[in-house]
Amino acid sequence: MAEAANFIEQIIDADLAAGNVTAVQTRFPPEPNGYLHIGHAKSMFVNFGTAEKYGGKCNLFFDDTNPSKEKTEFVEAIRRDISWLGYRWEKEVYASDFFEKIYGYAEQLIAEGKAFVCDLSAEEIKNTRGTLTEAGEDSPYKTRSVEENLKLFREMRAGKYRDGEKCLRAKIDMASPNLNLRDPVIYRILRAEHHRTGNKWCVYPMYDFAHPICDYLQGVTHSLCTLEFEDHRPLYDWVGINLGFAPKPRQIEFARLNVTNLVMSKRYLKKLVEDGYVHGWDDPRMPTLTGLRNRGVPAEAIRDFCARAGVAKANSECEIGYFEAVIRDYLNKNAPRAMAVTEPLKLTITNYEGSEEIDFEINQTDENAGTRKISFGKTLYIERSDFSLDPPPKYHRLKIGGYARLKNAYIVRCDEAVTENGEVTEIKCTYFPESRSGADTSGIKAKGVLHWVNAETCVSAVLKQYSHLLKDAEYAGQDFSERMNENSERVFEVKAEPYLLQAAEDTAFQLMRTGYYKTCREGENLCLSEIVSLKDNFNK
Repeated sequence: MAEAANFIEQIIDADLAAGNVTAVQTRFPPEPNGYLHIGHAKSMFVNFGTAEKYGGKCNLFFDDTNPSKEKTEFVEAIRRDISWLGYRWEKEVYASDFFEKIYGYAEQLIAEGKAFVCDLSAEEIKNTRGTLTEAGEDSPYKTRSVEENLKLFREMRAGKYRDGEKCLRAKIDMASPNLNLRDPVIYRILRAEHHRTGNKWCVYPMYDFAHPICDYLQGVTHSLCTLEFEDHRPLYDWVGINLGFAPKPRQIEFARLNVTNLVMSKRYLKKLVEDGYVHGWDDPRMPTLTGLRNRGVPAEAIRDFCARAGVAKANSECEIGYFEAVIRDYLNKNAPRAMAVTEPLKLTITNYEGSEEIDFEINQTDENAGTRKISFGKTLYIERSDFSLDPPPKYHRLKIGGYARLKNAYIVRCDEAVTENGEVTEIKCTYFPESRSGADTSGIKAKGVLHWVNAETCVSAVLKQYSHLLKDAEYAGQDFSERMNENSERVFEVKAEPYLLQAAEDTAFQLMRTGYYKTCREGENLCLSEIVSLKDNFNK
């Protein structure tokens, strides 16, 4: 059964059927003023995915109309993130490619009496804009002649005036119920070095003016934006109609992706970096795409999450647990298994001598994954929490006289615990040779299965565990700085299989009974960095 079209696809289907368009062209339009986050992945999914569905094209369009905040560093990071997620753009386009043409369109509006140079300050414009229930006031400069406006605008470009001394405004309607149509500013003076054009320009178009023009010049048929641009659509249409665009691009808004416990604002993410809450834009706790990649989250899981979240008209909030569940589902199917012990307790098998290689299941959810060899010996490490001197009822791990299976190896019985200063330092066990996994003829019933590492061959590693940067959603009314989780990163030493040290960097593993981790290096040392826990808190 074919999947039902979402509301954007229904609009496109109608446009195609009516002959309004013959091919679909979209664009993904980030501003290069920071690193992309998980919310931008949703916009990529919508823009690139829609174009792909209709056999159309999607451009990567950099909205670089605010040079004071934009950097080449961010351009390069955006390119990397898009490629990592598996999307391919038709053309790489910049608003700055069109600065001369945008300026020409502004002069066209002036020549047609549809724009004027205004001397009011930004504060004065704000104070005369009116309210939702009261009309605004016309600027005293609105009646300037076409000739005077052209002269002043050209002088603005030539650098005759100070920043903020003059601006160019569209002549629309100061009584419009939509405040965006109350003679909006479409050009401002701004002396800042641009990352591409240097100091060539000292006047820059406002986004609402450049947006429809750049869409038109690229051949965009459907301009897909997040919902905060819905109130700006009448201005988008006004620009296109008054500049005679044919065919005029069509703006369609969809709900942005919001996720609990995550900072979803480039402005706040920048503050986290600059104030030292995190190690950088690529900190594994960050919701930036570079942070998620550094954490080890698979690109496929992010795309799957965006697909499951769907395309909606109304804003809503997704539980962080759902995002984690999608990551966990992917890794459960694809990540090989390995063993590491986070709080080692020495286990000595008193009736075992020597060592041997045993078969270890690579991934029990994949029947074709097979096995690999791991080293088994007389002295092992198990988790300290897997032994108790005073076990609670229905305790299925090791206790004095109790039995447990060592993962993919043998059943052992605990005979003795060695203590120092009241703390257990070693347990001594008996193993049963006939209980080997896959060929067990012992008849012994052992309910508990414990992970372990060989004490003779294991390696030391640093293990990093993460919790959310922001506290629970119940704090959502507070500023993010009041919701910061000061203990969102834990670092400690563990014992791990040497197999993990030999693995390629950034390989994802399920550490048995611990969580999903990726391998990385800190100098010569092995680091195991948490991707997502095994515990699934999401209520499906």
